[in-house]
This record gives sequence, structure tokens and C-alpha cells, in this order.
Amino acid sequence: MFDSAIKAAHIKRSLCVTLPALFSLTFMQPAIAESESIQIANSTSMAEYCRDDSQAQAHSYRYQSEQQRLLNCIVAQLKPYQQKDKTAAQQYFAYKAQAWLNYAIHQDSMNSRSSAGQVALEMAEPILQALDGDTVKDLSLHQDIPTTSALMRPDLWATLSALKDDDGIKSAPREMAFSEVALIWAATNQCARGWRESSMHFRMADRWLEQAREAYVNTNDSQTNVALEKSIANYYKQYAPLDASDDICRGQVLTSNR
Repeated sequence: MFDSAIKAAHIKRSLCVTLPALFSLTFMQPAIAESESIQIANSTSMAEYCRDDSQAQAHSYRYQSEQQRLLNCIVAQLKPYQQKDKTAAQQYFAYKAQAWLNYAIHQDSMNSRSSAGQVALEMAEPILQALDGDTVKDLSLHQDIPTTSALMRPDLWATLSALKDDDGIKSAPREMAFSEVALIWAATNQCARGWRESSMHFRMADRWLEQAREAYVNTNDSQTNVALEKSIANYYKQYAPLDASDDICRGQVLTSNR
């Protein structure tokens, strides 16, 4: 169950009850998607909570679908795990789940027929379950790139992997989580619609990784920072040949050098 930072007991129960229904949702044609989202949302206790929640009734949520309100409600429940009193791993994975859910919300708002939104939900699900069951330690920091995406910008992936190996999430859990999902999102867009649709997300990933790298450097000595640079170089040599220069998304298995 969610811990005491999440106030009401019925909120604690609702996440586990509704995860199977929520993550079985598919992104279909606009009219069908809206109808099924409402039907599924209305059958769950989570939907009842979200309907009564003042945040879900705010003006900014007025024109969202039932599914989007449901996902935003779950995003809000991740906030307690993103606080400084939580472990770096809890913060990192909570931010990563938020990024995946934001991706799913975006896909739904665009009435996308691709499978990327569903994959985003499937990526978020085990994280939510691990946070709920206090088993985050069992999650791997190195996650394979899904088949809806590809390894592009090997320089950024090399930095991300090296920071993970060297406990970089302790310095910048939010930035590392957001950068990883942004890299996957960017490649998906490039495969589907070309570089013009991916450039914004690559820039965001680059900016977040630069902030994470700076935070790491500022909290470690020069010897540790030199080791980080060597690790980045090693990962780049490993990742450069895997760059999807043909802009075809087929996924990628990522392994740690440690």
C-alpha cells in the first residue's frame, strides 16, 4: 500500500485495484477511445476518487478525457515519492513513471493510433507497482529501449548510462529520469515523422543530462569525475555502432558495463 504520505486509505487501495484495467487500455480511433475510456474509468474506484478530487476538476482539466483525468490523478499520487525524504531510487523511478504517464497522456490527447502510448503505460506499470509494494530495489536502472523507439544520440545515452553506473541518480534523480524518457520519445517521433518532430525532445534530453552531469561533478572529487568521463567514452564506443541512422525503430537491448 502507499505509505502515510498519501493521505486517505481509499487512495492507497485504489491504485492496486485499478492498475490492471488502466494498463489494458488501448489508443484507438478518437470516438472509440473516448467511449471506452469513460466506460473503464467509471467502473473503477480510482475514477470515483479522481472525479471528486478538486485538482481533477480544475479549469485546466476541464477539456480532458476521462482517461487523461485518470492518468493525471495517478501522476499526482507519485508526488510523495519524489520528495527529498525518499531514497534516490524512489525519486528517480517516481519521476520516470511520471514521464511515461505524461507521454501516454500526450498520445491520448493527440488521438494517436500508434502503440507508443500503450507502451508508455506498460513501462509505467511495473514502476508504480514497485513503489506501491516498496520493491524499487528490484528494478533495474538500465532499461532496454522499447521496439517503438531506437538508440539515437549515442552521446547522450552514453552519458546517461555512465551516470547511472556511478550513482548519478543521487545527484539528479529528476533530470536523469526525464532525460531517459525524452530520448526514447524523441527517437519514436523521428522514426514516425522525421527529425523536425524529434529535435525538441532531443534538446530537452540534452539539457536535463547536462544539469545532471553538472550536479554530479559539483558533488564529487576530481578523481571521480575523471572516472565518469572515461565511463562515458567507453559507453559511447559501445553505443555508436548501434545508432539507428536509418531512422527505423526496432528497440535496443542495453547492458551495463559494470
